Amino acid sequence: MDSSRRQFLQQSALGGVAISGIAFGGAATNFSPRSNRYLEKHDIKLAVSSYSYWHFRTPKVPIEQVIDEASALGLAGVDVLHRQMESEEIAYLNKLKRHAFQKGVALISLSIHQDFVSPDEAERQKAIDHTKHCIDLAHQMGIPSIRLNSGRWGTTASFDDLMANRGVEDPIEGYTEDDAFKWCIESIEKCLPYAEEKGVLLALENHWGLTSTPEGLLRIRKAIDSEWLGILLDTGNFLEDPYDKLKMVAPYANFIQAKTYYGGGEWYTLDLDYKRIIKLLRDVNYQGYISIEFEGKEAAESGVRKSVEMLREALKA
Repeated sequence: MDSSRRQFLQQSALGGVAISGIAFGGAATNFSPRSNRYLEKHDIKLAVSSYSYWHFRTPKVPIEQVIDEASALGLAGVDVLHRQMESEEIAYLNKLKRHAFQKGVALISLSIHQDFVSPDEAERQKAIDHTKHCIDLAHQMGIPSIRLNSGRWGTTASFDDLMANRGVEDPIEGYTEDDAFKWCIESIEKCLPYAEEKGVLLALENHWGLTSTPEGLLRIRKAIDSEWLGILLDTGNFLEDPYDKLKMVAPYANFIQAKTYYGGGEWYTLDLDYKRIIKLLRDVNYQGYISIEFEGKEAAESGVRKSVEMLREALKA
C-alpha cells in the first residue's frame, strides 16, 4: 500500500468522517433529513403532547392522528395523554406502538391523572393502583416515562374556578399541608418499586396542588431517594415570576412540557420568552425532550405548527 493511500485511510478512520455523522470543528453532529439541517449530537429534542390537539372541550382527537402530525412536522416524539386514548386493550396499545414506529416517532411519555391528597387511605390506594396500572400501559407501549401528579385538596368546585383563583385552594378542614405532603410522599414510595421493575420513570410535574410552587415540588423530590422519581417541568404552570421558579427546578428536570397560547389560552395566557428558557435549560446541561403543550384557542394544526417554528428558532439562539 503506497504512503498516500495509507495516509488517506488513516485520516478517514481517525478524523471523524463516518456514515452516521460528520465532525465540524470537533463537534459531532447528526443529519436530520426531515428538517434538512444538522443537529448537535446532544441537542434538545422537540416533541408534542397529544393534549395540544384536544383540550377536554371537544371530541377526542385520535392519538394516531397526533402521531401523523408529529411525523409531518419532523418532531422526535409524542407525549400521550392517557384520557385521550380510545382504549386500554392490548391490541390498541400495540397498534399505537407500531404506528409510531412506522412514522419514525417515539412515544416518550404517558401523561396520567391521579391524586394522592386524601385523608382516606382507601382513596389513596386507588390512586396508587391506578398509577401502577398506567405503568403497565406505558411498559406495553414502550414508553419510558409517565407524568405524575401530586394531587390537590379538591375543595374548589371546578377546574375553571381553580384557574380563576390562580390554582390556590384551601385544605380540607382539620388537615394541613404537612398531612398532604406525607400522604403524597408515602404513596409515591409505594409506586416506585413497580416503576423500577418495569423500567418506567415517574416524572412529577409542577401541576396544581402541592407542586404548584418550586418549593413544594422539590420538597417531594428531595424526600424520596430513588432514581426512578424524576421531575417534569411545565413552563406554563408557574403563573407568577416564572423564570426564577423555572431556574430553581431546571437542575432536577428530566422532561419539559412547553406551553404555548396562540389565539389566547383556554384558561390563561402567559407571555413566555423561550430563548430565555432554552438558555436556562442549557445552562444546566438539559439534553432531553421538550414536548409542546399548545393550549391556545387557535386551530390546533396552525397553533402547533407556529409553536414548532417558534421553538426551533429559540433552539438556534
